[in-house]
Amino acid sequence: MNHDLLLANVAKHITLTDEEKAYFISLLNVKKLRKKQYLNQEGDIAKGPSFVNSGILRSYSLDKNGYEHVIQFAPPGWWIGDMASMIKQEPGKLYVDALEDSEVIWIWKADLDKLFVEVPKFERFFRILAENSVATYQSRLVNYLSLPAIERYAGFCKQYPSLIQKLPQKQVASYIGVTPEFLSKMLNNTVI
Repeated sequence: MNHDLLLANVAKHITLTDEEKAYFISLLNVKKLRKKQYLNQEGDIAKGPSFVNSGILRSYSLDKNGYEHVIQFAPPGWWIGDMASMIKQEPGKLYVDALEDSEVIWIWKADLDKLFVEVPKFERFFRILAENSVATYQSRLVNYLSLPAIERYAGFCKQYPSLIQKLPQKQVASYIGVTPEFLSKMLNNTVI
């Protein structure tokens, strides 16, 4: 198992000794997911934060009519999970699944708490991730409430440049809050 991408992600915010890296790696778990396989489903209690080592994952909720509302896409190098479920250790409200064959690296919440005690700088790392996540979601909510669809699409393209050509329009439409038909017309300049 190659942990290089994960260690590079961590190194953006904290510097680890070789011993700290080894300890961190000893706490990690690896899961390979086939396309359409779930990492978490609504009602599951999230195990802990997950890092996408390869592939693409997404998190979403389902409304009472079965319509998907995509919350996040996670290409390689991104973190994903149902944070409310993990923090509160309560049944989650999100589905997290693989959009293609993927590999995730994750850590049990209990091991994460132990890591915070043994290597306190990881509290800083995960605090920075949490702060960035809150800022991103807040910005996304404001944009969703105040921007027209074409500008939300432009925001998607800026947020996920590597996914523009990889994702089906249905997924992108769900993320920006429009129907696939509207997105298709909008991108063909028939509706603006």
